[in-house]
Amino acid sequence: MSPRADAAPSAAPRLGMASVFAALGDETRLRLVAVLCVGGAVSIAQLTATTDVTRQAVTRHLQVLADAGLVRDVKVGRERLWQFEPSQLDEARRALALIAQQWDDALGRLKRTLEG
Repeated sequence: MSPRADAAPSAAPRLGMASVFAALGDETRLRLVAVLCVGGAVSIAQLTATTDVTRQAVTRHLQVLADAGLVRDVKVGRERLWQFEPSQLDEARRALALIAQQWDDALGRLKRTLEG
């Protein structure tokens, strides 16, 4: 049984959330987000210092995260520093909470139907 199909469209997660979940679905990108959550702005050299991932690969992963709105780069002199942007992750959390609530409601209706 799935959540009600006639639920209000405004109750649906925002359409752009798929790119956030896709970006976070990769282990390397998820690790990069975790590192960026801990500190402030970090350079690619710092991000690659403790890993075997190349700078080019990290740059590509950061671009995917940036396209999803999870990180952004800041120019400081000649260096590009990357930092975490929490707003998209907060939106993803709200989307998951909404989906969980819809399933709870659907399971509650099923339980009432079966017990009634």
